[in-house]
Amino acid sequence: MSMQDPISDMLTGLRNAGMAGLKQITMPSSKVKVAMAEVFKKEGYINDYAVEGEGAKTALKITMKFFNNKPVIEGLKRVSKPSCRIYCTSREIPRIRNGYGTVVMSTPHGIISGQEATKNNVGGEVLCYIW
Repeated sequence: MSMQDPISDMLTGLRNAGMAGLKQITMPSSKVKVAMAEVFKKEGYINDYAVEGEGAKTALKITMKFFNNKPVIEGLKRVSKPSCRIYCTSREIPRIRNGYGTVVMSTPHGIISGQEATKNNVGGEVLCYIW
């Protein structure tokens, strides 16, 4: 796990867990990761998540979601990287897989889905795509 880009590490962990058919995955927790897990749960990509532990040693435990023994998460793509940040206005939010995918954004309203950002008329940093 590299500490350069914890979001990429989270996405890679989810991708690998899905391909390996794991029911649960545990990773170091952060506010951003918990907020992203909340979006994934709201959008129906994961079953649940929980933050375990105290103080600086908290862990994020994500329960994967499967449909017909296939992971619900088909793909993940990191968009904005620490080396190259990508921002968009509320009118520029991309549609992923003709609306079947989700854009995860960091906005002044917190980390939310692209759909919610459009509804609230806010732009922000495009963190990742998930489908």
